[in-house]
Amino acid sequence: MNAVNLLLTLPLMCTVNAFIHNPYVTSERQISTAPIKRQITVVNADATAIAEKVSVDPKEAAKLFGRLAEKYIMLDSSGGLCCYSACSDCEFRNPEGGYIMADQSASRPKWIPCYETREFESMDKSHTTKWSSEIFKDGPAVTKEQFIETIVSLPYAPILGGPYVGASAATIEDTTAASALFDALAGEKEKLTRHRMGRRMREFSGGEEGLVWKAFIAALT
Repeated sequence: MNAVNLLLTLPLMCTVNAFIHNPYVTSERQISTAPIKRQITVVNADATAIAEKVSVDPKEAAKLFGRLAEKYIMLDSSGGLCCYSACSDCEFRNPEGGYIMADQSASRPKWIPCYETREFESMDKSHTTKWSSEIFKDGPAVTKEQFIETIVSLPYAPILGGPYVGASAATIEDTTAASALFDALAGEKEKLTRHRMGRRMREFSGGEEGLVWKAFIAALT
């Protein structure tokens, strides 16, 4: 190749080499697939989020409720002062009807009381709740692992208001529901305190003294 031909060929060779090795030049195929990859990533992330919001099985929730609920609850100490004679101006009657009760009992576990302990001196009655004495027996706060471990080990009894689960079928093998309960009570906190658990249950119950099944399952789902 003479000098003239070399000079004519060199610019063309440089142009080709620059195109081949230039990192900023991308093929049409590469450009079109990039958005698809990002879209797939978003879809997968949404699927994961949806999977995390799967509702708790009511029967698994009933196993928890049957470990925390009680047959007895103390309500309003003033209720014990009523003579229950249907007086027309009775101050111990509810506006919607019925009497203000000092306490109530049920044949099967019906309430998870929202208080830790309560005492009515005038009636010489006191009550310490199962959840406050069992879950927090070693201190005022528990981790998620401690919470689940304790609940799983608590004795169970069939409940009022929810699906029937016999004692022989109440073993907790899947702790998903227990984990969801901790999250509902603790929120984003790593530990759940005794005070917070009582406060959150009162919120779930709409301000009532005890958390019944309907409010309990609603808090988990």
